[in-house]
Amino acid sequence: MNTLLLFQFLGPEMLVIFFAILLLFGGRKIPELMRGIGKGIREFNTARNSLESELKEGLKEENKKSTTTES
Repeated sequence: MNTLLLFQFLGPEMLVIFFAILLLFGGRKIPELMRGIGKGIREFNTARNSLESELKEGLKEENKKSTTTES
């Protein structure tokens, strides 16, 4: 569903957005901006993965505790 929303903007809208970014930041700042966005996305994914693994580990421990107390 989310990818469908992304592909709705493939056309004149994307060109307008690209040129607006080019005008605002200039050609020299765009690579720096993209690096910053990439770094932010990587950090977000790392935090999400660590939180996900902590939650899974907590659920496993909780299941172990509940099965040992039932026995």
